[in-house]
Amino acid sequence: MLKAKLIAITALVGVVSATMTDRPGAARTVNSERIVYVGTYTGETSRGIYAFRFDDSSGGLTPLGLAAETPSPSFLTSSANGRVVFAVNELQSFRGAASGSVTSFAVDPVTEKLTEISIQPTRGAGPCHLALDQTGRYLAVANYGGGDFALFPVGADGRLQPATSVVRGDESQAGPSTAAGRLGHMVGFDAHNRFMLAADKGLDQVLVYRFDASKGILAPNRPPSAALPTGSGPRHFAFHPNGKWLFAISELAATITTFEWDQASGRLTAGGSVSTRPAGVTTGTTAEIAVHPSGRFVYGSNRGHDSIAVFRVDGGGALTLLQYESTRGTTPRHFAIDPAGRWLIAANQQSGTLAVFRIDPNTGRLSPVGPLTSVGSPVNILFM
Repeated sequence: MLKAKLIAITALVGVVSATMTDRPGAARTVNSERIVYVGTYTGETSRGIYAFRFDDSSGGLTPLGLAAETPSPSFLTSSANGRVVFAVNELQSFRGAASGSVTSFAVDPVTEKLTEISIQPTRGAGPCHLALDQTGRYLAVANYGGGDFALFPVGADGRLQPATSVVRGDESQAGPSTAAGRLGHMVGFDAHNRFMLAADKGLDQVLVYRFDASKGILAPNRPPSAALPTGSGPRHFAFHPNGKWLFAISELAATITTFEWDQASGRLTAGGSVSTRPAGVTTGTTAEIAVHPSGRFVYGSNRGHDSIAVFRVDGGGALTLLQYESTRGTTPRHFAIDPAGRWLIAANQQSGTLAVFRIDPNTGRLSPVGPLTSVGSPVNILFM
């Protein structure tokens, strides 16, 4: 009887462990460790995507070396089960056309190395962002130089198919002083998978498209966009967990704007804006924005001031400044918060370092942890 009970308990533990390692955001390693992949701009100091082992108890990062040699993987995302990693290759030319590329990789569960599964042209130059829809069956890509947004079917094995839809903002709807033209910078899907949103830095708009997940087709919503003041340069955005608010960070104006999101119609209504820079600081640009998993705090990075601005989320989505924390390096192009909301890692592009911060769960404030970790030209952090 005792032997039978032990066998049953062992089997149950195995089932629970398998379930935990397959759920989105779950650690793929044991002993409070998880894998972090870092995307880079390739050149003299970098050759592609690098892997690190992250200690969730101490915040320590252990380099595991080059995971995949691939050109300028400037933004990464992963499948819900953690078995596939996707990367944009921020190129101006691919296979003789004015296009970048997007690549899918299989994750080796033992070595954490990445093996190429497929690659597709992005139908526009300089792809700089990508996002999976809520089903994981479609991948959207933002082309910065091309100023358009492409949608790719994803097979069950992570294999990418040619784009089924390519869209772009309407320049005639932009402000009269807009001279930059289309500059696609981010894509993302709403929680109900009915809309794809896109930030166009050149048109000063957050675009909204209706998403037909059965056919892989995008069509402009009505209204098709929400405008920001001319010259703002919206770069990235993040939904609040309540699904009612969207926060957009503007690269050139160095502001975060709160929008009300109508889940039924796909309408964005602009509310208040706050500066990401301290009073008296007038130079520099912003980069990344993230909402804490609790929904209580918002974080934005400042390049030039080289800091993370921390805000409290108040009623109606209004933001109140809590802290400016130095990233201990130069040009924090990206940062990421771990799925549990305990840690933040910032990628300092110009100084070639990763900086780890502990997040206070009560105040949202950041505290630096440990030494800086070196990696060439880091521009994206992906917690597995």
